[in-house]
Amino acid sequence: MSAEVASSSAVQDGPRKTLFTPQEIDQIAKFLVANQRRERENVIIPRTFVPVVIKGREEKTVEAIFESCPFKAVLSLMAGFVLGGGIGLFAASVTPTIPTPEKPTQSAREVLRELKVSTLSYGKNFAAIGFLFSGIECGIESYRGKSDWKNGTYAGGLTGGLLGIRAGVKAGVLGACGFAVFSFAIDYYMRGGL
Repeated sequence: MSAEVASSSAVQDGPRKTLFTPQEIDQIAKFLVANQRRERENVIIPRTFVPVVIKGREEKTVEAIFESCPFKAVLSLMAGFVLGGGIGLFAASVTPTIPTPEKPTQSAREVLRELKVSTLSYGKNFAAIGFLFSGIECGIESYRGKSDWKNGTYAGGLTGGLLGIRAGVKAGVLGACGFAVFSFAIDYYMRGGL
């Protein structure tokens, strides 16, 4: 019965009109698929309290560079060197120099040399830690696609293990565990709990 109703309605309506010819459909498809640089006239930007500016290509490129893992790692290397140098300078300045019979007092040159050695030593160590941790964490975050406490904990474990393995396997395992716990505690504090 439904087939009869359908055939009778088709007869009553007559032949159907086509909206587009095959040539017009081809032109529309070529325009939609091939023309990726068409202007978008009606871009809707939500209103906010500050004016919204659409980023240009150069701004997006600079932003991509600043968000890249190599840039973050090098920035952490430099910041670690400066911070470590400051801590080394402070540590050398408060270290007491005890005069001995063979060396009664230090000259100003010896004191400055000691300050330089301590500053550079601390700076290199902090730079290595910052470079490794930041690079590994960024790589893990990029791989996982998430930004949570696990990234810092995994990166802390790897960094501690890599730095500690120079002194042996036991020191590597202890360094990995200690640095992972420390990174977890810092993430827990900075994120306000999990």
